[in-house]
Amino acid sequence: MSKQVRDHLATLRAGLLDHPIYAEVASIEDLRRFMEDHVFAVWDFMSLLKRLQQDLTCTRVPWFPADNARAARLINDIVIGEETDVDPDGSYVSHLDLYLRAMADVGASTRQFEAFRSLVRVGTSVEGGLVRTGVPPHVRSFVAHTMTLAQSGSTEEVVAAFFYGREDIIPEMFGRLQKTLPGMKHDKARLRHFIYYIERHIELDGDSHGPMGRELLDKLVADSPQKNERALRAACNSIQARIELWNGTLGTLRAARAA
Repeated sequence: MSKQVRDHLATLRAGLLDHPIYAEVASIEDLRRFMEDHVFAVWDFMSLLKRLQQDLTCTRVPWFPADNARAARLINDIVIGEETDVDPDGSYVSHLDLYLRAMADVGASTRQFEAFRSLVRVGTSVEGGLVRTGVPPHVRSFVAHTMTLAQSGSTEEVVAAFFYGREDIIPEMFGRLQKTLPGMKHDKARLRHFIYYIERHIELDGDSHGPMGRELLDKLVADSPQKNERALRAACNSIQARIELWNGTLGTLRAARAA
């Protein structure tokens, strides 16, 4: 069964990388609409990472050393890079705040995301916040998948989604998006933070975070075919969720053009 699931995962991965959305983000207007959906995926990623920090490091008081110091180091390294990266001017910034800056630069609206964040911070459920702020159904479905996994998935399922659905594939996804940016050369100054955000992910995820995630996953499932099977299925579901997110965003772009 694992071979079938692994083959399905490879097919889904190829389908995600061949998705038409990358080529269709061809103008600043397209990029604005893309970012207004994608910011929710930038945000919800950290819930997967924080779940892994809970599972694989010690975040409790009183503190005791993690059972697996290497796994704890890998996760803490990734947290540093995602939560407190260096911005283009040498200051520290989370990748979410960097993305929100990039949105402001190109004139993408951050109002919906900020309204959602305000509601959740005062106790509204994630699902309730998404509905109340009018987030599109395809974005709600993607975030719901991520949050269910972060809150109730097994450690190996979360690592698999984190690795296969994010760290492993993001450099290649963003590399495809990068190819359309030269068509916006007249807006290069406004794209400064967005280009930097993409380049940091290609660099960090491709060179260090991705390999770290693979090593962590391999160790977690090494002695258990059942864990390996669960992990592969979670990876498939995460890539399928991203494909469906891109399908929805592509529909939004095309509808806006038609209008």
